[in-house]
Amino acid sequence: MKKKKTKWKVPNLVFFIFLIGILILYGQYVYLSLSKSIYGINMNKFAANRNTVTKEKIAERGKIFDVNGDTLALNVTSYTLIAYLDEKRVGSDGTPKYVVDKEETAKKLASVLEADEAYILERLNKKQYQVQFGNYGRNITELKKKEIESLGLSGIDFEKTVNRYYPSGNFASYIIGYAKTGDDGIIKGMLGVESNFNDKLTGINGYDRYEQDKFGYKIPNTPEENVDAIDGDDIYITIDSSIQRFVESAIYKVDSEYEPEWTIIEVMDAKSGAILGSSSTTSFDPNNIPSDMSYENPLVSYTYEPGSTMKIFTYMCAMEKGVYNGSETYPSGSFKVDEENKINDWNKSGWGDITYDTGFEYSSNTAIANIISKYLSRDELKECFTKYGFGDATGIELSGEAKGKLNFKYPIEVLAAGYGQGILTTPIQHLQALSIIANDGVMVTPHIVTKIDSKKNNKETTTKIKKSDRIVSHDTVVKIKDLMEKVVSDDWATGHKYYIENFGIIGKTGTAQIYENGKYLTGTTDYISSISMMYPKDNPKIIIYAATKKPSHNQNYALSESIQELTKNIAKYYNMFNEGENTLNNTNKMENYLGKNTSDVVSTLNSKGVSPIVIGNGDIIINQYPKKGVTLVNNYKVFLVTNGDNITMPNITGWSRNDVERYCNLVNIECKFNGTGYAVSQSIQEGSSVSGVLDVNLENRG
Repeated sequence: MKKKKTKWKVPNLVFFIFLIGILILYGQYVYLSLSKSIYGINMNKFAANRNTVTKEKIAERGKIFDVNGDTLALNVTSYTLIAYLDEKRVGSDGTPKYVVDKEETAKKLASVLEADEAYILERLNKKQYQVQFGNYGRNITELKKKEIESLGLSGIDFEKTVNRYYPSGNFASYIIGYAKTGDDGIIKGMLGVESNFNDKLTGINGYDRYEQDKFGYKIPNTPEENVDAIDGDDIYITIDSSIQRFVESAIYKVDSEYEPEWTIIEVMDAKSGAILGSSSTTSFDPNNIPSDMSYENPLVSYTYEPGSTMKIFTYMCAMEKGVYNGSETYPSGSFKVDEENKINDWNKSGWGDITYDTGFEYSSNTAIANIISKYLSRDELKECFTKYGFGDATGIELSGEAKGKLNFKYPIEVLAAGYGQGILTTPIQHLQALSIIANDGVMVTPHIVTKIDSKKNNKETTTKIKKSDRIVSHDTVVKIKDLMEKVVSDDWATGHKYYIENFGIIGKTGTAQIYENGKYLTGTTDYISSISMMYPKDNPKIIIYAATKKPSHNQNYALSESIQELTKNIAKYYNMFNEGENTLNNTNKMENYLGKNTSDVVSTLNSKGVSPIVIGNGDIIINQYPKKGVTLVNNYKVFLVTNGDNITMPNITGWSRNDVERYCNLVNIECKFNGTGYAVSQSIQEGSSVSGVLDVNLENRG
């Protein structure tokens, strides 16, 4: 019987499986080819994004200027030096893009960087793709970068960084503050105006977005997007660099002669509340932040017991309550509070029975004790102090402002508060409270910013002067002015050391005990000496508040000589008095000397008591500093740039960093600073030709 042949089904099965697979692949191909959206993804956008390049445009941080437009803070570009060491790094034409001759490279770099050649060579011998050179290779200037590039060294490159730079260095540093570049490359303000206005100073980055081919070239006729960067706002502050210089000179005088723990000197425009000058010790250079620096701005953050300057406001309070009789007498010397407490005058034996007016002149504590115990309650005194701005922030545009403290409850505490012990105040609070007297009973809010020039909305915003309603009466202001005048003008009064004839200075001194570690210090120098003053009396224009802690000797005179000089400089700078009213009638204003004969200009300035620094040996003036119209005062450096190219180095000992910076800019050389403060030595010696880099050692004057 013939066997039936069995048919093998495997080939057919395989065929059908392959057929189905091919159909699925073909269907997927059709789907991919014809569909605009695949699995919810827009393929056109996907393709564009895959080839899209976004290049960020970095916005520049806004600048900070003083009230006259001098730059106090700006961005500068610097570079970090790098060296490529990997021998695989070559150009398309085979040209080496790595360091070929390490010994020669080390020798040349060491010379330019003023570095140890062995150190540079050690870095170049590393088994790495690329290396840097520590501090020697950081913060390379544009000038230094060009010098290195001119060496023609292979494998040498630079990484660009943007940092914040402060041309004047240690100058109003707590007001300006500082900003630093974070690891993310973003510059952020950390103190002062830099911190408080960080959002405004920070710009808005832009970008260029386009499609590129595989070679990195832009694909023509493809969508592109261009958004320009918007730079940060420029901030103009109320600080006047000339006034600031006077203030810092006064600070230096106090600190060099009396070596206190700290000194604060503040100058405010009496009518507007603008802070014109502010300095304190110890200060800092924002270009080189010390590791142990204090992050408190003394103007707004220091709180301490103010002492007898508060007697101004206790007397004002009594006058406003209608209980003050300046002709009434009281027994000076001591005042018994209770069985355990007694208040003494600084002259413990007193002056016998004297009037309350005389008690103010003598800065009598017992006058305050009698006034409060007889005529003012605790709540009434606290209400007055609060109304005058103590115990609360002023709202000035600076970070870290303290409120102080007005906690007094028991009789001894209330009486002590009346003469400034047991309470805490800040310097800015004293300036604000004094403005009540300067403005006939109306308080002006202090401010540090004069205007903001916004690049974001093309708008300039000017700070408006903020004034309170009337706080004290005209009669009270007249009376307190008379008392403050006698404090300064009368030979026997406590403030006579601040007297300047015909200036109309009115003020009140203070000498406060210092409370530390649970007790008041009792050493002969353990005091905070202070002065609150303004001038001229009839229409005050300038308010000065100064304080110094623990001067080494003669604390009652630690501030007076410096403040007198400061007062005169400010008066001369503003030409405050007419001829015949005081000895400062020969005010010199800078004229326009451009194009004039050098010898003639020097003779003219010498006749005005000004010794200019002449730059170059030419016979014609081609540039000058200061510009026309600036008032010349003590210690003001005048620079005259001539058309001669033979420039020799002057002796810059004692110059401020600001003056040295200005000189370097005028002669177009780079200057480097070591330390902070004022010049004590220079790398280019006096009389030598000016070229290269000027290295200057600075000594901190506080």
